[in-house]
Amino acid sequence: MGARSGNNYLSTLKKLDAAIWLGGERVKDVTAHPAFVNCARSVASLYDMQLEHVEQMTYRTEDGGRAGYSFIQPKSADDVGRRARMMKAWAEWGCGMLGRSPDYLNAGIAAMAAAHEFFALSDPRFGANIVKYYRAARDHDWCAAHALENAHASRALESAGRADANLALRMVDRSADGIIVTGCRMLATLAPLAEELLVFPPAALKAEPASAPFALSFAIPCNAKGLRFYCRDAYDLGRSRFDHPLTSRFDEMDCAAVFDNVLVPWERVFLCGDVERSNAMWDATGARVHMMHQVVVRNAAKSEFLLGLAARIARSGDAMGLKDVREGLAEMIAVTEAMRACLRAAEADAAPDRWGVYVPARAPLGAARNLFARMYPRMVEIIREASASSLMATPAEADFANPDKHGDIERYFTVAGSDSRERAALYRLAWDATCSAFAGRQMLLERDVSGVSGDSIPMASALVDDTDLKPLMERVDAFLSRPD
Repeated sequence: MGARSGNNYLSTLKKLDAAIWLGGERVKDVTAHPAFVNCARSVASLYDMQLEHVEQMTYRTEDGGRAGYSFIQPKSADDVGRRARMMKAWAEWGCGMLGRSPDYLNAGIAAMAAAHEFFALSDPRFGANIVKYYRAARDHDWCAAHALENAHASRALESAGRADANLALRMVDRSADGIIVTGCRMLATLAPLAEELLVFPPAALKAEPASAPFALSFAIPCNAKGLRFYCRDAYDLGRSRFDHPLTSRFDEMDCAAVFDNVLVPWERVFLCGDVERSNAMWDATGARVHMMHQVVVRNAAKSEFLLGLAARIARSGDAMGLKDVREGLAEMIAVTEAMRACLRAAEADAAPDRWGVYVPARAPLGAARNLFARMYPRMVEIIREASASSLMATPAEADFANPDKHGDIERYFTVAGSDSRERAALYRLAWDATCSAFAGRQMLLERDVSGVSGDSIPMASALVDDTDLKPLMERVDAFLSRPD
């Protein structure tokens, strides 16, 4: 089938009947439920974009069909750049607020399939499985979610590389049909709106026999028997696009995935019990870097959106000439240009890996992710400072429909660069981006859960490990030893 329409996605999702739980009740149809319907439509719009811009957002597969460009296994730096442009189009449409749009995992699956020999060394079946799954995902244009973190009662235990045997997802049995898994994985973002759930290895497991049951990598339909999803509170409360412009479009749900003796067929298993390969999978296959690429593309789009919002607020309040406002804008420009520069460097320096797939340069992507995790709170703060009390003094859409209030609103809420309705819409957007529950979740995502490495400390450590500092230290030593 290849690249699909938004209607196809919604129709498939409607029939899925996965076990989604929200507020103590089972959700029967996420395409109609108020907590999910708006984001489902947003994801559908992403799929429609591919069909509206076929040449720019899809490519020809070996059988002559067309697939979304996020599934490509890049054979040149140009392929990497074209994929980035497709990802950027999606990210710009979502204002950078959809952290786990389908392209994120698509790029990782493609890299793993190209590195099928890595999986085959653990079991020949697993190498064939990852290739077959990639082609099915690409040809059906599936929307997939993933669940990386094991449930745990002790962070110290997790930090030591040991999974909690009572809570973490683990294999409890195997048969001719497949493996039986039980336990819980956390933070399955977008899972209620996905057709497939991917389970990959968590943080590095301790190299000991006791870790084997937790060393798993597989894919399973979200409606698999025994699989349940427990959602956080919904932030989309059914308000209008005017009142909650971001929340009413992009509240991608986060949830915990509970596996209750779930059968995973052998043809959907990619790793099982191989601790060494589970720990090496992300880097050995290149999947981590391809997914980092998508993250930084989205970070660039998000930076641009926030910068545009801050500039629009400054213009609206006739504050573009104020020194403190200009200083804040300059900070945001610096972050935005850094994201663009890192992306450009990563794509320009893309090189083939051992599997023949062109991989973006890792160091610029790591630098961008670390910088964005630290600067995102500051960008939000700048918008708050520029907006001040206007973030709270914002009439609702219903106020403009009330003839008794219209005169007051028109008189007291008009500013230099906008009429009252334009002003209210602008500051409601600013509030939704910086102060709402939706904004708080965005802060948590960017500051503490950014990327595939987890929180900012291991992400920073990974950047140090990935950067060749030896030539720079040698340059210092050479200077110190200069006789002149």
